[in-house]
Amino acid sequence: MEGIDILGIVAGICTSSSILPQIIKTLKKKKAEEVSIFMFIVLMTGNALWIYYGFVKSDIAIISTNFFALALNIVMIVLKFRYC
Repeated sequence: MEGIDILGIVAGICTSSSILPQIIKTLKKKKAEEVSIFMFIVLMTGNALWIYYGFVKSDIAIISTNFFALALNIVMIVLKFRYC
């Protein structure tokens, strides 16, 4: 793994982690009415397409960070249905 690959993984983790504050807020307040389900569906679609692209290109940074983001988006959708 080269330095540029590590940079790609770190960048992907930073971007993917951007949903964590919303997850934490939803867990603390146990409220998710204001959360847009459509936004997370669009994000999950984008993640799935990036994962496919990553497999086509054999790019572990794209694959791993988008699987991470997809998992976080799934968590947020579950919380949306649980606390709505």
